[in-house]
Amino acid sequence: QVRLVESGGGLVQAGGSLRLSCAASGRTLSTRAMGWFRQAPGKEREFVATISWNSAITAYEDSVKGRFTISRDNAKNTLYLQMDSLKPDDTAVYYCAAGPSTQRVRSAPDYWGQGTQVTVSS
Repeated sequence: QVRLVESGGGLVQAGGSLRLSCAASGRTLSTRAMGWFRQAPGKEREFVATISWNSAITAYEDSVKGRFTISRDNAKNTLYLQMDSLKPDDTAVYYCAAGPSTQRVRSAPDYWGQGTQVTVSS
């Protein structure tokens, strides 16, 4: 059993920064790809970013490229999302996820966290 717990969300002004964390417990995820998704009010959940088990591969949704950075610390079993130059359109609940590959994380992750709210004011 794997448990993913996100933290670091909050309220920030446009142009500001936040760093999300996702702590895994119950089973090591050091050999699994991980990723971030988000769901805005009234919209479907969408892919944000993914990272391979060894950090060699990263991929981002177009609207966050150059502003968000995904990283991980396998020794701490923790995934991060550094979000800079935040915009009101980034307002959403952010979820972390894990799967056997970056492709599977994007399409059908094995595990999901409960989410953390990010609100960007204009």
